[in-house]
Amino acid sequence: MTGAIQKKAAEKPQKPGNVLGAYINRMSGEIAKALPSVMTPERFSRIALSAVNSNPKLAETTPQSFLAAMMTAAQLGMEVNTPLGHAYLIPYRNHGVMECQFQLGYKGLLDLVYRSGDVSTVQAQVVYENDTFEYSFGLEPTLKHIPARRDRGDATHVYAVFKTKDGGYGFEVMSMDDVRAHARKYSKAYGSGPWQTNFEEMAKKTVLKRCLKYAPMKTEFFRVVGRDETISTDIAEDMTEVVAEYPAENEEQTFIDVDPATGEIQEEEAENHA
Repeated sequence: MTGAIQKKAAEKPQKPGNVLGAYINRMSGEIAKALPSVMTPERFSRIALSAVNSNPKLAETTPQSFLAAMMTAAQLGMEVNTPLGHAYLIPYRNHGVMECQFQLGYKGLLDLVYRSGDVSTVQAQVVYENDTFEYSFGLEPTLKHIPARRDRGDATHVYAVFKTKDGGYGFEVMSMDDVRAHARKYSKAYGSGPWQTNFEEMAKKTVLKRCLKYAPMKTEFFRVVGRDETISTDIAEDMTEVVAEYPAENEEQTFIDVDPATGEIQEEEAENHA
């Protein structure tokens, strides 16, 4: 009888979270080699568990993609899926396989800019319909924004500005319609995660990434930012050297999100956001 019970227990499928935990334990040696000196494997495991608790669907993603996304965040020194808005782990179902995508947040991007040491000031702002807002491009570009004191109305634009340490500067402006169109076209996680829970922050990140294309940033900065919205299945001491994948344009995807108010799991087909 005892043997039958043990056999039955062995046949019982493991919970996704247990599978993920077992994989992290099995990879502990490789994880320790790839972690920055300020983080221990134990703390890494706690952060991983916290991320899964914040969105249980992460436990159903492939262990390889989850671990790679977690490692990318760890090497960048960013917390994931927290109110800080540094970075996010986004689960989605791609042809029946749940995968984990690493996504930078607006505040995480700001942090990377200041760490680069090339820029003295950088910011992004949302413009509302009752604000005073004027801008022009050309040989003498100008930008003027005075927020309304009250009743600012609906958001209409978002802009980003930077100023270098030697006095150079630049800015970029996008309408909210342009932001949505850009996100639908280029962000495979549009319609879930921070795009639904923190739209204005993601709009700021979108225009800031455009703006920084004209900033005199080092190549290393763009290598790091290139990890945004990617999927990886390997880990390394430098995650920027790992081959990153993007979901194919024509692949059918289901994005997974958890309503922060109710805890209800939501699934939406990508075509609904096109």
